[in-house]
Amino acid sequence: MKKIAVLTSGGDAPGMNAAVRSVVRKALYEGLEVAGVFNGYQGLIDGKIELFQLGSVGDIIHRGGTVLRSARSAEFRTLEGRQKAVKQLTLNGIDGLVIIGGDGSFRGAHELTTLGIPCVCVPATIDNDINGTEFTIGFDTALNTVIEAIDKIRDTASSHERTFIVEVMGRDAGDLALWAGLAGGAETILIPEEQYDVEDIVERLESGTGRGKKHSILIVAEGVMSANELATLLNEKAGIETRVSVLGHIQRGGSPSARDRVIASEFGARAVEVLMAGRGGVAIGMQNHQVVDYDLEQVFQTEHQLDAAKYKLSKELSI
Repeated sequence: MKKIAVLTSGGDAPGMNAAVRSVVRKALYEGLEVAGVFNGYQGLIDGKIELFQLGSVGDIIHRGGTVLRSARSAEFRTLEGRQKAVKQLTLNGIDGLVIIGGDGSFRGAHELTTLGIPCVCVPATIDNDINGTEFTIGFDTALNTVIEAIDKIRDTASSHERTFIVEVMGRDAGDLALWAGLAGGAETILIPEEQYDVEDIVERLESGTGRGKKHSILIVAEGVMSANELATLLNEKAGIETRVSVLGHIQRGGSPSARDRVIASEFGARAVEVLMAGRGGVAIGMQNHQVVDYDLEQVFQTEHQLDAAKYKLSKELSI
């Protein structure tokens, strides 16, 4: 292993830049050449590859988004597209690839590995939905962004004695909604992994009103329904008037938290070590607060499991 490359793919997550920086500097420290691939898998196909030096990743550890940028690539989903990517890696003398992203990015890495390119994946997604790791890069920052918004919304909800519905990201996974709801003291949390009962939601709201509660916060993950749909549902079922806040892409942006910067640095360095050992088809993660690596295929064997104990606790504390 003499030369490696790094790319970011899929939705951006705070801390991706810290991971890129770690990969580049660890590789250079170990005497490897390292290149950056711009615009994800599509950039790989198009040969948007640039040799990096120490200064190439200077002053980026605190920046959100990704300096390597990201892009969707329908072409990469085809065998012909992946073969083009392999050809570009070969032409540039690249022996291994670090891929920073979420589930879709991991699947692309698996395909490249089967074509003979050793790939190591670093989990970066605000959804925190990658099997084999307790935390992904970006989750902590996004969570704190949501919490900050909830705290501000609660001030207004209290002042005007209103019920607010806050919609957060999470198409297939409810970690962000669950953690934010638990940390923000939400009365109800709706997540894709759990069935919801409209009657139960109404009962909780009416129970709170009955004991003199002047405001309520409901958190809904986008994968369940939109906040506007829930507002309409509650109005139709029980005449409950609500206000809606859709946080949207603000959850993806911003300077990464200290935690995200640290785990991104640790994950990136471990990825380089794995490639130097001649291994591919590997994912990096955190288990029991320790950085680990494991077979990439484990990511796809089962669906991401929500922390059922936290969900149960959230219901117990929101009585």
